[in-house]
Amino acid sequence: MKTEGRVAIVTGAGAEGSGRAIAMAFAHSGASVVVGDIDPIGGKETVDRIEAAGARAAFVRADVRVRDDIRRLARFAERDFGGLDILVNNAGNTWPPHFPDCPPDHWEAALDLNLRGPMFAIQVALEAMRRRGGGAIVNVSSVAGLGYGPHDSPEYAAAKAGLIRLTATLAPLAETDNVRVNCVVPHWIETEEVKREIAALSPPEEADVPRLLQPSEVADAVVGLVEDDTLAGRCLVMWCEEPPHLIDPGRRE
Repeated sequence: MKTEGRVAIVTGAGAEGSGRAIAMAFAHSGASVVVGDIDPIGGKETVDRIEAAGARAAFVRADVRVRDDIRRLARFAERDFGGLDILVNNAGNTWPPHFPDCPPDHWEAALDLNLRGPMFAIQVALEAMRRRGGGAIVNVSSVAGLGYGPHDSPEYAAAKAGLIRLTATLAPLAETDNVRVNCVVPHWIETEEVKREIAALSPPEEADVPRLLQPSEVADAVVGLVEDDTLAGRCLVMWCEEPPHLIDPGRRE
């Protein structure tokens, strides 16, 4: 799918990092962008940067844990920008304390943000994309969802693993609805939050930190998945210091 002239929603696009980079990458490729975020200041900054580059964008305050907010994003895209062609489920996070040392409402909120919200956003986007004759969806997961080892945030790792598996199961939508669903699975991305985490490490731990992915690298991967009409239900893994690679859908353990 050519992105020029298309309409894209990017959630979590108000912060300096992959969300903003993805929104700006779509704008630079000729798309109109609906910037979804809970932070109006950051969201407006993203819109200002896009508009300064001569592209079209608008901010809609949206918490992807709230279904009415997701509906509002889609309604805005259709009513004000003429339709919806692209959805990027980028919003995600985790915060202490972590499962099992936290009450259910705490870890449930993480599941809502990282898995259940994106699932509902896909349902809402599908309705709008069917009216346009098709579209493309990219989920942003994490390498936290890969493998069988422990993770500091079990609820986050489980949600991101679910997002990877969800993507693969939705491959048939390419045939039934002309909507391709794919996923990027990045390692550490160079954001202010990650840099603060690294600064808190001991010197030996910090010495083992690899070269971090740049937000622009993740953004380019997302746009590439939208533009490559041959890919559906595929997950692109992006480890630091390694070339990106697609997970083999026929792989068995």
